[in-house]
Amino acid sequence: MSESHRTPDDLISFLQERAKELNCLYRIEEILSQLDSDLGDICRGIIEAIPPGWQYPHACMAKITIEDRTYVSPDFGETRWVQSADIIVQGERVGTISVYYSQQMPRADIGPFLKEEERLLETIADRFSHFVMYRRMKQVFHEYQTARLDLSEHKMEEWQAALNLLRQTDRHLFLNISRRMLNFLYWGGIQEAGRLLEESRVGLRDDEGLAGDENRPYQKDALTFSDTLSDEIFRIAARNLTSEQMLANIQRWIQEDRLSFLVQLVRQNPPLGRFMDAIRRYHHLSMEAGDLGPASRRAVQVSLIRRLLSEQMHYINAAVKFVEIGDFYDILDHILFSAESYGRLGGKSAGLFLAEQILKKARAEHESFADIRVPKTWYITSDGLTNFLSHNNLNEMLEQKYKDINQIRLEYPRIIQTFKNSVFRADMIQGLSAILDDFAGSPLIVRSSSLLEDRLGASFAGKYKSLFLANQGTKQECLEALTDAIAEVYASVYSPDPISYRSERGLLDSVEEMGIMIQEVVGTRVGDYFMPSFAGVIFSRNEFRWSPRISPRDGLMRLVPGLGTRAVDRTSDDYPVLIAPHKPNLRVNVAVDEVVRYSPNKIDVINLRTNIFETVDLKEFLKSAGSKTPQIEKIVSICEGQSIRRPVGKNIDFDSDTLVVTFDGLVSETGFTEKVKDLLEVLEANLGTPVDVEFASDGRHFYLLQCRPQSYSLGSGPAPIPRDIRDENVLFYANRYISNGEVPDITHIVFVDPDKYETLDGPSSMIKVGQAIGNLNKVLPRRKFVLMGPGRWGSRGDIRLGVRVTYSDISNTAVLIEIARRKGDYVPDLSFGTHFFQDLVEADIRYIPLYPDGDGSLLNKAFLDRAGNVLPEVLPEFTALADVLKVIDVPRETGGLILRVHMNAEIDKALGFMTEKSAPITSSPVTRERPEKSGQNYWAWRLQMVTHIASQLDPERFGVEGFYVFGSTKNATAGPGSDIDILVHFRGDAKQREELLLWFEGWSLALAE
Repeated sequence: MSESHRTPDDLISFLQERAKELNCLYRIEEILSQLDSDLGDICRGIIEAIPPGWQYPHACMAKITIEDRTYVSPDFGETRWVQSADIIVQGERVGTISVYYSQQMPRADIGPFLKEEERLLETIADRFSHFVMYRRMKQVFHEYQTARLDLSEHKMEEWQAALNLLRQTDRHLFLNISRRMLNFLYWGGIQEAGRLLEESRVGLRDDEGLAGDENRPYQKDALTFSDTLSDEIFRIAARNLTSEQMLANIQRWIQEDRLSFLVQLVRQNPPLGRFMDAIRRYHHLSMEAGDLGPASRRAVQVSLIRRLLSEQMHYINAAVKFVEIGDFYDILDHILFSAESYGRLGGKSAGLFLAEQILKKARAEHESFADIRVPKTWYITSDGLTNFLSHNNLNEMLEQKYKDINQIRLEYPRIIQTFKNSVFRADMIQGLSAILDDFAGSPLIVRSSSLLEDRLGASFAGKYKSLFLANQGTKQECLEALTDAIAEVYASVYSPDPISYRSERGLLDSVEEMGIMIQEVVGTRVGDYFMPSFAGVIFSRNEFRWSPRISPRDGLMRLVPGLGTRAVDRTSDDYPVLIAPHKPNLRVNVAVDEVVRYSPNKIDVINLRTNIFETVDLKEFLKSAGSKTPQIEKIVSICEGQSIRRPVGKNIDFDSDTLVVTFDGLVSETGFTEKVKDLLEVLEANLGTPVDVEFASDGRHFYLLQCRPQSYSLGSGPAPIPRDIRDENVLFYANRYISNGEVPDITHIVFVDPDKYETLDGPSSMIKVGQAIGNLNKVLPRRKFVLMGPGRWGSRGDIRLGVRVTYSDISNTAVLIEIARRKGDYVPDLSFGTHFFQDLVEADIRYIPLYPDGDGSLLNKAFLDRAGNVLPEVLPEFTALADVLKVIDVPRETGGLILRVHMNAEIDKALGFMTEKSAPITSSPVTRERPEKSGQNYWAWRLQMVTHIASQLDPERFGVEGFYVFGSTKNATAGPGSDIDILVHFRGDAKQREELLLWFEGWSLALAE
């Protein structure tokens, strides 16, 4: 019976039983802590402590059998109502603990016993096993020390004393060490060991079963170790090894045997609780006995990484270099899980954990890493969601992902409320209560950590909820707020965006379990507010560059004051500060009016008085709390007329100075950007992929909040920009913030008229436009249509400034074009680094900001206005929007032409033009089979071929920083000569130069070095 269906009396009874079990376990721990007590006294104490922990103490009896001795309760008599658990020491069963009822009791989960009682008995047996093992080790150690003191009298080597002691106290270990010594000698090329091995076994000779033999199995090699064989093995060893080598090997093998329980356990893949106990036991033993051997240690490392963190081979290969077994010990007491849990920590937790270990080990070479920290974090394992669904009879949620996306979108709000009104298991509530005690009133953030999240090619950025909690008020209020937030994060698994995202990547049928991170919010209290001094997101690759002097490897940082939400989310009414860490002085905005206009003007904070997350006006915040904000003099600058200057020290008048957030002081007066550069380089080098990092600073320390692989474009070279296109066939011409790429064969244009969108009567009509876009995303040919419309698509601010859509509404488009008309006074915020931008990059959707009122830009509004609108044919239910939303069938309107989009970051230009459908291009990297130089298609073919060949370049392999494809000798746009096909910006060595020339053999190549 689940707690949600218990009567009040049942629930009280349930909780009373759990309290009895805990008291029993505490008493057992007290007894076993008396390490020097007699074994019989310990057993009798356990037998006395067991009955009060069971459901019917008056009829409960216990029996312990250990090492040929038996201990029982008074008036004991065996009955058929019994449950038992084995006492296991070093992989061997050395005894049993049994619990009996003296008479028949009501039926429960397992006969008359509760399943919780079965787990309790297993725990008692496991703890007693640890106690017995400790006593054995202590006895062996005592006898070993005694033998060492007696060595001189008996003229015995120390290694001999150790062996004799093992022979007497642990014969199994003695024979195991004999076997290992024989193998060690044989593999070391000791011929005597080889002969002994041949003489002692019955089976194959060395020349049998070699490669090339028939397909027949090897014969079984029977080799039985005895005292005689062991004595001969060690005689051979003593003749070929020094006493120090003998002792070192024997000690290492003894240590590895003592620690081998961990190797054996990870192979069994037990519930998480047993893993935790094993790691704790290993931690204490390894401090005394040393570490495992390299092979065993590697096996355990991989198993623990796979079991607790991730099964992805890319992650495992990186983690095994940095994550030690002992590192898991540090987080054991911060994981909340059920007794039967098989869950993991999830992708976000795994990424942060690995990044922390990498940076710890890099501190020796990077002093600036000494102040990098990770906030206090608690983890709920990924199967917590499964338990939540089962506990509340919500298993029908497993079918939600297979429904139509419109149905998913319709049902999601109700799912959120269903989850918020569900209940958590009693043990989960107890654990969350303890977590709140640990955080002691600090503001919290509840973050998703899905198993599928933050992996290569599928970051799920922004797809799940992250919720801030002020964590103020009574304990009960804080607990209710925490459970409410966790339930909402769980519900976000069933929202349309992640489901659409999973479907796009073939992950729909993957198991989607949701781990949870509960983190302390970084920051300080400033008046009624709590927030970091500044926060942001950093990328090691810069996809959209605002200057030709910035390369993709210069990276990108989005900085904001306060909480970092405005740096990672796309807002329609605010701007972050953009910095390229390797070129921090090359800013997007240079003119004073641009710096002021496009700087942050709002700040996200946690209001500790109202107990909510809120956005406040930055100017008002600075007037009331600026002087109390740590490092504020490094964050703001002072605007004086047509100049901007940094403050002199803390000399700022927050009431009268015109302040603008620039972070100039942080960049120029501290080592912050150098630290960021080093951090990106270290993480990218050791993770083997560009990285996306979230961080925050409290004014003193740099806190790492998240680290995941960055989504970035592969193999997108600059496309040629044709110059002989007729004006009527040009759809648009853009010349600001252009990336590289080419999109052929577009058949449809979805156009939201900016002027008419602005005049719609209210938000409800504007929301319908976004809904229509989502429906068109389903019915138009995938990757064969472009979206064109006003302002900032996908923003979470003022809906008048851009079409409100989510990833699931645009996932099938080929190009997203944002149109900024001057009269509306809204300029699209560069999307670099937002979750929305990462979606575009991952999905290979091209993004173009279009400023049709600027010099050199163009939008063919005449074509868009006169073209027919097929919206009523495609989506009749949205016919009422036909005046503002137009769907254009390009071939129908142009007599069979299609739309192509060419983008060239080298010259910062993009062109959309109508042309004939392109012929297929061979996938071969280089071809010499050119057609005759006759006919009008030759030059188009040449352009296509060179562009295709260039797009296959691996920049790392060939040392290429960038390239530019010329139109041809017939319609070249510029170039050092009339016969150049491609200009390559080369930064490699002589070998790379030779390979590059070979790659472009047969084509006209110029190198700019």
